[in-house]
Amino acid sequence: MFSIVRLIVSDIVKNKIVIVYTLLLAILSWSAFMLEDNQNKGILTLLNIILLTIPLVSILFTAIYIYNSNEFIELLVSQPLRRNKIWISLFWGISGSLLFAFLLSTGIPLILFADLKLGLIMLGVGCMITLICVAIAFVSTTFTRDKAKGIGIVIVLWLYFALLFDSLILFILFEFADYPIEKPMLFMVALNPLDIGRILILLHLDVSAMMGYTGAIFREVLGSITGILIAFILLILWTVVPFWISLIKFNHKDL
Repeated sequence: MFSIVRLIVSDIVKNKIVIVYTLLLAILSWSAFMLEDNQNKGILTLLNIILLTIPLVSILFTAIYIYNSNEFIELLVSQPLRRNKIWISLFWGISGSLLFAFLLSTGIPLILFADLKLGLIMLGVGCMITLICVAIAFVSTTFTRDKAKGIGIVIVLWLYFALLFDSLILFILFEFADYPIEKPMLFMVALNPLDIGRILILLHLDVSAMMGYTGAIFREVLGSITGILIAFILLILWTVVPFWISLIKFNHKDL
């Protein structure tokens, strides 16, 4: 399995896309702190990068790479190798490259400029979002062999998680403003991993006071160590479940 992972990582490095991605992330991350005199402003800028740029690049790059590697995957399947091993190796090869790029470019400025606890939480959230987007791209590509349709699906999913879900939440809050729906909102947020990560980070900043009564409930539930663990367990489930579905689909897929 490790030899397959090495082949995939080597191929990704040769494409130089991840190298460009690393450099762009590094420029954005360092600029967020160097150009701001307030640490919180730099963290909020970096938060937008983590919640928008990283998911888009991770989900789109993964889908394109899998479709472009169809012949390589078919060659591996023709060898005396278990499909589980091939699919898991592909997952760790792609996600490992993207994780290394994120940690190298964003991890250093976060450790240097941000509060240690908040910096570690942001790094954890960024890593989990990367894994989640890779897993979602994996499950999307197993449901269609059409490259254009598959890429379209992952872009729509990114739009849903990054933009449309928040619009839906605002609509529900507006329509049911007269009802005590703050606690049900906790369950709704669990339907979007990007929102889980956003709330985890905002609750450790002074801006969490601007979230009102709902923010107070989130702080009560997610502001403690137990809440942080629950949030990361949800993020892990968001990684494991889509990848498990894609693994089952790949095992029964006619290549």
